[in-house]
Amino acid sequence: MIEEPCHDLAHLGHVEMFTPKPEESLHFFVNVLGLTESGREGDSVYLRGWDDYEFHTLKLTASKTSGMGHVAFRTHSPQALERRAKILEAKGWGEGWHDGDLGHGKTYRARTPDGQPVELYYETRWYEAPPELKPALKNQAMRYPARGCNARRIDHLNLLVNDVSQTRVFFEAGLGMRLTEQIVLDDGTEAGAWMTATNKTYDIAFTKDATGSGGRFHHLTYAVDCREDILRAADVFLENGVFIETGPHKHAVQQTFFLYVWEPGGNRVELANAGARLMLAPDWKPIRWTQAERMKGQAWGLKTVESFHTHGTPPV
Repeated sequence: MIEEPCHDLAHLGHVEMFTPKPEESLHFFVNVLGLTESGREGDSVYLRGWDDYEFHTLKLTASKTSGMGHVAFRTHSPQALERRAKILEAKGWGEGWHDGDLGHGKTYRARTPDGQPVELYYETRWYEAPPELKPALKNQAMRYPARGCNARRIDHLNLLVNDVSQTRVFFEAGLGMRLTEQIVLDDGTEAGAWMTATNKTYDIAFTKDATGSGGRFHHLTYAVDCREDILRAADVFLENGVFIETGPHKHAVQQTFFLYVWEPGGNRVELANAGARLMLAPDWKPIRWTQAERMKGQAWGLKTVESFHTHGTPPV
C-alpha cells in the first residue's frame, strides 16, 4: 500500500536577508521594489508586498556580509507544526524549538544538508493596514502603493547547494513538499530541483553551486500581476541605477517571465509574473530537463548568463 502523502506546509512565509549596506538596501526594497515597512526590531526591518497578508515576508537584517539568515514556512495547523517537528527530529535534521519573532509565534528550526536554516511556524500576525493604507476593496491587504515596481507578494526563493538530491530529499521527506521540475545531467547528476508546498509551480528551488562552496543564497522573488509590470520595472531599475543582471525574458523551466537585479547589499532579487501555471494535479509527474535541453538557454533562446551559476551570497 502506498503511504498517503501528508502536506503539512501552507506556504512560504518569509525570508531573512542579510545586508552589509542596510540603509541602501532598505531604500531599494521600499522605494524601488515597492515593499512597505511594517515594523523594526534591533538590527532588522520587516517588510511586505502590498497584498501579502502576513505582517512581513522579508526580514532585512544588517550584517557584516550578505546572504540568507533563514527561510520560514507556515504550516496548516498547530498539529501540522508538531508533526513536522517530530519528523525532522527523527531524521536528525532538527535543531529544536525557538521563541517567535516580531511577526509570528514559536518556531521549529532545522537545517538543510548544506546547513541553511529553515524555520516552521503556525501562529502568525496578520497585517493590519493603518487608515492611510486601507484599501477600497476589503479583500486586499492594503491599498496599491503606486511606488517603484509595486511588488505584490512574495513568490519563491532559490538556494545554491552542494548536493541537489540530498537537499530535495530534505524538503520531500522532512517538509512534505512536492517536486515539480528538475534538471538531470548526462552523468545522472541532479543539477536543479523546483519544489512546491502549494498549488503554485514552486515555492523553493535549488541548484548546484558551480563554485563548489554550497550553502549560499541565490535569489528571492516577488511577484507582480503581469508581464507589462516586469517591463515597467526594468525602466524603474534603470532610472535608479540598479544593476540588471538578465532579462526581461521567459524561463524554460516553470515558464515564469523574469527580471533579475542585484540589490545594494549584493543579494540577487527577481521580479516575476509567476501566476500563469498551477500544479492542480495531485499525481503530478515531475518534468525532467536534460543537459542538452538546458544548454539551449531560456524559453526564447536567451543564453543563461555566467554569473547566474556563480554569483551567490555570501560571496565566495
